[in-house]
Amino acid sequence: MCNDYRLEVDIASIVEDFSDLKIKIKMPEGTPNVAAREDIKISDTAPIVRGVEGERGTGELVNRKWSWPGQGGKPVYNFRSDGREFASGRCLILADGFYEFTDPLPGQKRKTKWLFTLKDHDWFCIAGIWRADPKFGQAFTMLTTEPGEDVAPFHHRQIIPLPRERWADWLDPTVPAQEVLGVLPKGSLPVTRVFPPEAAQGTLV
Repeated sequence: MCNDYRLEVDIASIVEDFSDLKIKIKMPEGTPNVAAREDIKISDTAPIVRGVEGERGTGELVNRKWSWPGQGGKPVYNFRSDGREFASGRCLILADGFYEFTDPLPGQKRKTKWLFTLKDHDWFCIAGIWRADPKFGQAFTMLTTEPGEDVAPFHHRQIIPLPRERWADWLDPTVPAQEVLGVLPKGSLPVTRVFPPEAAQGTLV
């Protein structure tokens, strides 16, 4: 399951794209200091846009920790969406790619690393939720579902990338979750092998 994703697009471009969609972005904590990162991993701090109660078409851009402590202290970085409504705490996780890992190829010790992007999007949002707790503060997690055709060959579950037309609806808790969440059609998530580089093992078929 996804424990690593990418964001290399600058915040100014992201805010402009939200504006084009008539989604107003507030920054209650100032403009987040977000460096371009090829790898954002569990427990890292990263930008999210969370909904504003009672304000359709408005979001707050803040930096928060990815994952909160679950039972036994294990980080909750993915959370099943199946059958849940999420009447509060919805957020959009900003990304331009996410990774999945499969068994090492012959002659390799490290797992094979695959990068998924969203077709026709320079960047996109992953459906998430956030929580606040007196002990761990505020943190977010990614929602998961049964895999679509693009991800199924790589994992038995997948996170939920949202195309632009679904962003405002996910920030609005009055819109039923199951009308927003779901897998995308085959071919929506192009995949590239990033480790080992394809040149090192031949061309991917």
